[in-house]
Amino acid sequence: MADLDQASPTRRTAETAAADRKDLAVSVSGDRETAADRRRRRLSIIGTVFSAALFLGSFVVLWRILGKIDLDELSTAFRSASLRQITIAIILTAVSYALLTGYDYVALKQLGERIAYRITAFASFTSYAISFTLGFPLVTGGTVRYWVYSPHGIKAAKIASLTVIAGITFWLGMSVVLSWSLVRHAAEVSVLAKTGLSLTQLTGVAGFAALAAYFIWVIWKHPVVNVRGWRLELPRARLSFIQMLIGAGDVCAAAGVLFVLLPGGHGLSYETFLAVYVVACMLGIASHAPGGIGVFEATILIALDRLPTGGVLGALLLFRLLYYLVPFVIALAMLFVHETRRRVNRANARAAGPDSK
Repeated sequence: MADLDQASPTRRTAETAAADRKDLAVSVSGDRETAADRRRRRLSIIGTVFSAALFLGSFVVLWRILGKIDLDELSTAFRSASLRQITIAIILTAVSYALLTGYDYVALKQLGERIAYRITAFASFTSYAISFTLGFPLVTGGTVRYWVYSPHGIKAAKIASLTVIAGITFWLGMSVVLSWSLVRHAAEVSVLAKTGLSLTQLTGVAGFAALAAYFIWVIWKHPVVNVRGWRLELPRARLSFIQMLIGAGDVCAAAGVLFVLLPGGHGLSYETFLAVYVVACMLGIASHAPGGIGVFEATILIALDRLPTGGVLGALLLFRLLYYLVPFVIALAMLFVHETRRRVNRANARAAGPDSK
């Protein structure tokens, strides 16, 4: 009996120690949860500030672009362009942006992510409509994609990979279209570019050779890019070929928008104009100006200097309006509604409490 009495305090001491450890564990767990909540709150505040800054910057850029448009020239362009031209241009703009959704679709497939197409289409359209106008696509387009994809479990690293893969799709499409135009219509392009026929043909052949080298590379090496712990596995040949087709289709549709708006009687073939358009786009991208504004127009005007300048300027203004500004405004409105709805739903969920159904 004495042994039992002596053992009892020992057991009580052990039980007390165990209880203390349990309380400590619960306390530590609570502290961790509180720290996690604080981190989430800070990230939410940062995200809100960044969102507001991007929207404000977007409207500032929009205001500046609108301020550079001569209303008399725009009015003349509208009067000169027929309803048929504008209708075809709108249809081709829709086709181009529809093909742009394929960029994200292919990238998500390569990354092994399954996202509903409506979400993919929304993320793709808004990110491109914003980045085309603001420039710096890795930042602006990546930010918009993060807003849309992160609630669906896509991590920031994969969104960065998606943006890079989509960029590869764009450049594959641009390269094949330019090479095709330079080889097929070398004589006409060389006149517009004021270069020799042999140089034009050689440039086109070099473009096809570079594309062939890229496909051989992805077939045999299955390349992986590693940058400071960030790892990106490039698409293999089949997906790369699909990328090239989607990119080429998008470029052709976008070029078609401006081509149909040009004043009649220019005598320029569409395939020849493709080379002019792609080079203008490339120079605009290299300039880092939002939407390549100024550089793109200057390149087109120089290449088409045999056409009436007023008519080409009018077509360029209409092109900016239909292909850039209208989708830009629509994308801003869609993102505003999306963000507002998401934040209202989150606020309602917090107000309802964790036990609500």
